[in-house]
Amino acid sequence: MTEIHTSHLESFDGTRLAVHQCGAGRPVLLLHGLYSSARMNWIKFGHAERLAAAGFRAIMPDQRGHAGSAAPHDPAKWPDGVLVHDALALVEALGLDDYDLVGFSLGARTALGAVVEGLTPRRLVLAGMGLESLDNWDDRMVFFLDALDRFDEIGPGDPASFVVAFMKTMKIDRTAARLLLQSRFEIDRADLARVTMPTLVLCGEQDRDNGSPHALAEALPNARLQLVPGGHMDSVTKPELGAALVDFLT
Repeated sequence: MTEIHTSHLESFDGTRLAVHQCGAGRPVLLLHGLYSSARMNWIKFGHAERLAAAGFRAIMPDQRGHAGSAAPHDPAKWPDGVLVHDALALVEALGLDDYDLVGFSLGARTALGAVVEGLTPRRLVLAGMGLESLDNWDDRMVFFLDALDRFDEIGPGDPASFVVAFMKTMKIDRTAARLLLQSRFEIDRADLARVTMPTLVLCGEQDRDNGSPHALAEALPNARLQLVPGGHMDSVTKPELGAALVDFLT
């Protein structure tokens, strides 16, 4: 297996972020999903290794409040759009000027928001994402806040049982998780006109958790859609997702 190197960088407000890297060559920044981690989304199922073998340098931060990165309890450390600000800070700190950008679920929303705010990757991949999830942050987060409120009461059969089980597996800091949910993060659909680089909307065939990937691809100026096996939680475990990343970025 390709060796993973881990370092830590300070974001725009001094918050410490863990950054995992493997491979050498063209940089590709990969942003994981909500309550997940770089290891869970990109390393565990071989996607980073596949990218490294294809001549890429996979750069995989743990997002603020997740895994090896700091999970501050100070509300001031969670301004609106904080993950977008982190992405901008990472690109600057790493000195990236010619690179690709990939995100899954919340990471895709973050990547898209960062492009709207000025990042200019050569190519962009939005995985596990649909159009309706861009501007419904408040509505979408109600479900997750409820899961945190009832964290110790939820049992089998409850609609929130799966997400709570995943949070427990990932050892999520519940205070930081709540603060992230309470920091507003919406993208105006009119701003999609700024996303002019070649873009791949990559989604599981059964995944509509974040809305329609078809509508998202149609709304972007220079995008195409590719479907891979699985739903929202398991498409990222499939080798087809890693293969699609390599094919598009190559």
